[in-house]
Amino acid sequence: MLAPLAGISDLPFRRLNRSFGCRFAFPEMISARALLFESGQTLKMLTTAADDRPLGLQLLGNDGDILRQALDALRDYDFEIVNLNAACPVDKVTRKAEGAGLLKDPRRLRDLLRTMVEHSPVPVTVKIRSGWDGTSVNAREVALHARDAGIEGLFIHGRTREQKYAGEVDYGVIRSVKEALDIPVIASGDALSPQLIKKMFENTGCDGVIIARGALGNPWIFREAEALLTKGEIFPRPDRREITDTMVVHLAMCCNFYGEATGVVLFRKFFAWYTRSLRGARPLREKAFRAGTKEEMLANIRALDTLEAAG
Repeated sequence: MLAPLAGISDLPFRRLNRSFGCRFAFPEMISARALLFESGQTLKMLTTAADDRPLGLQLLGNDGDILRQALDALRDYDFEIVNLNAACPVDKVTRKAEGAGLLKDPRRLRDLLRTMVEHSPVPVTVKIRSGWDGTSVNAREVALHARDAGIEGLFIHGRTREQKYAGEVDYGVIRSVKEALDIPVIASGDALSPQLIKKMFENTGCDGVIIARGALGNPWIFREAEALLTKGEIFPRPDRREITDTMVVHLAMCCNFYGEATGVVLFRKFFAWYTRSLRGARPLREKAFRAGTKEEMLANIRALDTLEAAG
């Protein structure tokens, strides 16, 4: 699965990853409160297409009435599951007792989920972490409260809120949650390569893995993981030509979706991620961050092939 990534998981990004084998994806996390204001930015994040299926939707919120209204506002949208975020570790989120801040009060989280289950037209799931910090690893307790609310699936990141995205993933706590529940458990944390994805399955017994940072500039991770998990094969890494061809496609998708000016600006970060492993690409990355037109960005992409020829 492809995780909801702030500022990243737009329709072009999801479609590109699906073309390489991504089986399930999420748009960016949506604030339930912002959804009620029908802001243009929020509605743009909800844009989807016929080939963008199956699709989940992740909401952020801590008010049962607001979440209920948000679900009502989403009834005209087509998605397969809704997910409540109780995992986001960002300070501005947790200070409002949202995201991972909900881990401090499992009963309150249960009540919010129960409200969602009662009003949602699709199955409700939740995303949690192993705990707030090393002294309060309570994922199993939180998971049991969530199950009692009637959820039909649980996502768990194997780190505490305090760890954010650093330090070791706790495979043991994910396994303890899986063993306590009779609903699907989807694991996350360091799903950065096919080998680490396989390790997650083997060490936790989880039903699925959701990929976040591992897909940045690397849509090939889905086909590579599929080959390793189903056939035990190591799929060859893309060569430079496949990388640049994919960049051209992704750039075109961004420009078509946002318009040229915005699409080029948003693609700048992807240029950096795509070229992390390419020797000699640093000067072109610097030029790409100054590119203002599609042709300028395409020139930088084409120059990557020139570097290979020169090498």
